Amino acid sequence: MKKQIDLQQFPAGNLPARILMGPGPSMVDPRVYQAMAAPLVGHLDPEFVHLMDRTQELLRYTFRTENKLTIPVSGTGSAAMEASIANSVEPGTPVLICINGYFGERLADMAKRYGGDVSTIHRPWGEVFTPSEIEQALREKPAKVVAIVHAETSTGAEQPLDEIAKIVHNHGAILIVDAVTSLGGVPLSVDEIGIDICYSGTQKCISAPPGLGPITFNERALNLMQSRKAPVTSWYLDMSLVQAYWGPNRTYHHTAPITMNYALYEALRIIAEEGIENRWARHRANSEMFWEGLEDLNLKCFIPKEHRLTSLCTIQIPEGVDDAAVRKSLLEDYNIEISGGLGSLKGKIWRVGLMGYTSRKENILLLLAALKKILYK
Repeated sequence: MKKQIDLQQFPAGNLPARILMGPGPSMVDPRVYQAMAAPLVGHLDPEFVHLMDRTQELLRYTFRTENKLTIPVSGTGSAAMEASIANSVEPGTPVLICINGYFGERLADMAKRYGGDVSTIHRPWGEVFTPSEIEQALREKPAKVVAIVHAETSTGAEQPLDEIAKIVHNHGAILIVDAVTSLGGVPLSVDEIGIDICYSGTQKCISAPPGLGPITFNERALNLMQSRKAPVTSWYLDMSLVQAYWGPNRTYHHTAPITMNYALYEALRIIAEEGIENRWARHRANSEMFWEGLEDLNLKCFIPKEHRLTSLCTIQIPEGVDDAAVRKSLLEDYNIEISGGLGSLKGKIWRVGLMGYTSRKENILLLLAALKKILYK
């Protein structure tokens, strides 16, 4: 069928430069945009291969790990999440998922889809688990895989991880940790804690565009993969195949998103340039400044300070305030994006991201001033 296209109905995609202060994506450093303008090369070009090696080393620095299998999955953070489950869970694998928010529920859903014998323990959204709760759950029903969210994007709660890995290992299981909203902004040391599989996304504290999912597997996790009775159901996310592409032989697996890898490499260079501990400290200082500003506006944070993420703050919406109207005014009048709640917290909280390049004092002061004007209108 021949059809003429009226290009007036398809204007150029001149999208606005927003101040992104939602739960992701975060704002991107101009240096990262500049890196993305570099010419494409082939995914097996010697220069790209060298960049892959350097990217892996910078990811190890950011994860605080020496794990050999540390790569960016070609896909979003959800692809990295699924890769962690797909490679560790097969039909009949006993799995324990700790659920205290939206993304714990997603982990459980994925584990069930891969045939896992899934057990769950629950905390109300916004609360965190104690090591004794996980110990008790594993005594009642042993598991080979335990998964927990370090930084729950739906609530703004940071899950303490001390002691949990030791408990999990004492019960003969591996520990999977979701660090999508913490890697690169919140203190996290994979090797020191003893995490077996840890994954993240590029669009949060790393401050690159969405599209890659950093992930790391230690030897314990690799041994579990090698002892599988059945092949990984997902061919694309099978790490036994993908690691051959990222390993010394560079065996073809898929065409990597070249430009996204340019972006990640530069974003990781910026992290190393700042220093990971300094970056953690910057996120903490800026978040405390924001929390103090919220108190001045008589706004309350949803999460108690002792478990409050420094990368994402959730604010209780005051009685009688129109959630959507406030967010609309922020976007239309001040060019600022924040987000509302998910699931049971929809209409009850606002989610404000203070991640990576977004975590700057000028953004915080602008948002506080805008909220003051809107709420006191």
